[in-house]
Amino acid sequence: MEAVWSEESRFSILLEIEALAMEARAELGQIPKASANAVLRLRGQPIDLARIREIEEETRHETLAFLIYVAERAGKEHSPHIHLGMTSSDALDTCFNVQLLRSTDILLTDLRELLSQLRRRAFEFKHLPCMGRSHGIHAEPTTFGLKLAQAHCEFERAFKRIEQAKSEISTGAVSGPVGTFATVPPEVEAHVCKKLGLAAEPMSTQVIPRDRHAHFFAVLGVVASSVERLATEFRHLQRSEVLEIEEPFREHQKGSSAMPHKRNPILAENLTGLARLVRAAVMPSFENVVLWHERDMSHSSVERVIGPDATSALDFALWRLAGIVGEMKVRPDNMKRNLNLMRGVHNSHRALDALVRKGLERNRAYSIIQRSAARSLDEGKDFHWVLTQDPDVGDWLTGEELMELFDDRFFVRHVGTVFERVFGSG
Repeated sequence: MEAVWSEESRFSILLEIEALAMEARAELGQIPKASANAVLRLRGQPIDLARIREIEEETRHETLAFLIYVAERAGKEHSPHIHLGMTSSDALDTCFNVQLLRSTDILLTDLRELLSQLRRRAFEFKHLPCMGRSHGIHAEPTTFGLKLAQAHCEFERAFKRIEQAKSEISTGAVSGPVGTFATVPPEVEAHVCKKLGLAAEPMSTQVIPRDRHAHFFAVLGVVASSVERLATEFRHLQRSEVLEIEEPFREHQKGSSAMPHKRNPILAENLTGLARLVRAAVMPSFENVVLWHERDMSHSSVERVIGPDATSALDFALWRLAGIVGEMKVRPDNMKRNLNLMRGVHNSHRALDALVRKGLERNRAYSIIQRSAARSLDEGKDFHWVLTQDPDVGDWLTGEELMELFDDRFFVRHVGTVFERVFGSG
């Protein structure tokens, strides 16, 4: 990702755009082929960044400095044909979209690896029971494999969103001042875009419309939030009182400068911070949509920051998350301990339904079961035992019927169906 956003890469793309525009003009017979070839030959050669900055010190205009540099390298006799009829935005906007496209290819590669790790470990723990929680409180059992399968679904959606975002910014524009093609033929734009793998922007106004970019960065923000959601789940599961998983911890790693026992969830915490950085790019990209008339430069400084920062942060976050998923330690014994921690009250829903099916009015049944659950929690008594001592329960359910309610296999009997929905029958 660093290479995508390097100065060398940006100027190389700008050179490609200028060379292709000249190639198109030469094919149209509007400039000498020798001039087009002179610039085309510069592609792939090292960019002298120091020289460009030296020229910029005088021009105070980066694009002009770059064009002067190109003319110096190609030969000043070709200078009149470089950037002919174009405006700075033609090169800069098209370049920016090329960089965004290349960044999405990296993000999609990251997502493929994350999805692979989620799939592998979801199947590894497909039938491993653990406590499901709502509001942070014990609810009913699930499996750790289902937790990872849910994340797999979420990041499959992330993959599709990145693909859609890639399509949204796969346009280029070489339409001249205010986008009328008055000084550069549409054929030039068509040629440049085709060679770069872009579609010609249907209607540019000297700039490519920034609603495209707002959508792109909004998608990055959504994906970053998915990263944070899973990272937060892992952080909670690593708490000392829970300790159902642990993120990778190396042999000589230290968790605290003062407390040698500490194994802090620093990787997952890091992902939370990175997600905030990515989302921080979303609102500025929305504000960039609003430009004065056909063009202003208020978006430019913003994009030079949020382009590399947001894509780089998300790239690293996805890579780190894949590493956590792939190498985390799972603790089945602690999951079993936590399943039994509340002495069986997670079966309250089943007990409620059993009374209702017997014909007891629902609100009355709820009160009976809630009372028994409260006694179990307050007195530290096994929930099954408390139910057997409640005459209101005994009036409706036999001892055998009560015992059947405490088989946790009931909660996870459809795991196979869910996995088939997520991963397919194969």
